[in-house]
Amino acid sequence: MTTTIQSAGADDFNRLVLSAQGLGLVDFWAPWCGPCRAMAPALEDLAADYAGDCAIIKVDIEAHPDLGKQFNIGSLPTLVLFRDGAEIARVIGNKSRTQLAALLDENL
Repeated sequence: MTTTIQSAGADDFNRLVLSAQGLGLVDFWAPWCGPCRAMAPALEDLAADYAGDCAIIKVDIEAHPDLGKQFNIGSLPTLVLFRDGAEIARVIGNKSRTQLAALLDENL
């Protein structure tokens, strides 16, 4: 796992998320989404703080609407936490760094 946020599309979502071992937090977002942009610095911090423990992956649902449909994304931002490729938690809406860190800590 890296200390940077990875972007995933239909071609690499399986490799980065569904076939990956360990925790992965997927941020389903869109460029026009203000709350998504507001949450970006918190996700950057988490990527550095949880490097080696949790991958942070962003999916632009405007560019990859098939993934939005596959995971029933109806509101943005939606963050889905995966463990070993299986969804274990989901949060909707703008969350603080503290709230997101608590979610990760509960599931490490």
